[in-house]
Amino acid sequence: MKSKKNYKKIVLKNGLRIITIPQKETRAVTILVLVGTGSKYETKEISGISHFVEHMFFKGTAKRKNTKEIADFLDKLGGEYDGFTGEEYTGYSAKIDAIHFDKALDWISDIFLNSKLSEVDIEKERGVIIEEIKMHQDNAMRHIHQVWSELLYGDQPAGWNLAGSKESVSKINRVDMLRYLNSQYVAKNTVICVAGSINEKEVVKKVEKYFAKIKTSDSKKQLDVIDFQDSPQIKLHYKDVEQSNLILGVRSYNAFHSDRYALRLLAIILGGTMGSRLSVEVREKMGAAYYVATHSEDDTNTGYFATFAGVDDTKLEKVITVILKEYKRVAKEKISAEELKKAKDYIKGRIVLGLESSDAKASFYANQELLKNNILSQEEIFEKIDKVTTKDIQRVAQDIFKTNRLNLAMITRFKEENNFKKLLKI
Repeated sequence: MKSKKNYKKIVLKNGLRIITIPQKETRAVTILVLVGTGSKYETKEISGISHFVEHMFFKGTAKRKNTKEIADFLDKLGGEYDGFTGEEYTGYSAKIDAIHFDKALDWISDIFLNSKLSEVDIEKERGVIIEEIKMHQDNAMRHIHQVWSELLYGDQPAGWNLAGSKESVSKINRVDMLRYLNSQYVAKNTVICVAGSINEKEVVKKVEKYFAKIKTSDSKKQLDVIDFQDSPQIKLHYKDVEQSNLILGVRSYNAFHSDRYALRLLAIILGGTMGSRLSVEVREKMGAAYYVATHSEDDTNTGYFATFAGVDDTKLEKVITVILKEYKRVAKEKISAEELKKAKDYIKGRIVLGLESSDAKASFYANQELLKNNILSQEEIFEKIDKVTTKDIQRVAQDIFKTNRLNLAMITRFKEENNFKKLLKI
């Protein structure tokens, strides 16, 4: 039986998509504006521009002249607000008491449509972003993700730092930003999601009014990712540390693949909880890592499955061997029905808890609409999770866990790749 939709989607004549999600149990309302653009849409010369523009939207408009006026407007109403950038999307949100909905909508449409992008502010923020890049490079738990992206994708948008490089950020100017906004921040490439204590008809009328000036040109599409591998790969980033941070995994499935739910369950079984196989083996039995976790990541055109860990250098090779042993074991031996049920209950429980608030619901629905042009309800996702069998888990493990697909990225004091490359076999 098909589940009842608890949202409404309307597409305006200009292509702008509006999603409304009423919630009777809250007085809050969240407005989320999501644009289909991010670091995967950039060229080398303007790498980091998506992130830079997001920062600039909080620097002032004609109506709210600077950062303080922008911040004070919602602060005085007890509201929350945010901006964020990903590889395939950029977003702006405001969450507030529903009695202030019109004010929040005026605020978010103002920064989205009327940001000044002044030369003075651009120069100031340029320095802030370069310091942000440096800060992430100094934090091994953050920086290892960039090393991993470079290993998988190399010199193409999927492999570049989301915030850009110091060199590219130093050269981005106002003309670049305006050209980028005219290309990407357009009606057909934008989803506006409003969730919480709302009147749906009133919301649509008001969004249409406040976003009437949104551009209506066609947007630029992202380039295909070169995603090929025929032998195990390794990338070491030297740092004088006593704990090595590593990511060990494989290329896997994108967001449209039919086995993506089996893959998520496999990640939970191997390293998704404190009681998972790798957490027990590496953290509890060996005492070799404070954190060890397995995760599957799926974008529209790429995907990977990997285990992350911060490892005592004296136990590094042993930990790598244990991770690979568990990869091999789950491909060779079928998991128990009990273990699969535990993973299913866990993932469904996390989804339920994660969708309690209006901002979480807005993100859940808007992301699906923007990236997949197809929204599944919580119940529909649960149905897909419930259909996964122990045979599916084993089949997926056998498909992805192959020696020629292994990748190891590390931030470590060790410099000799061959000592670790010899371990990369299943």
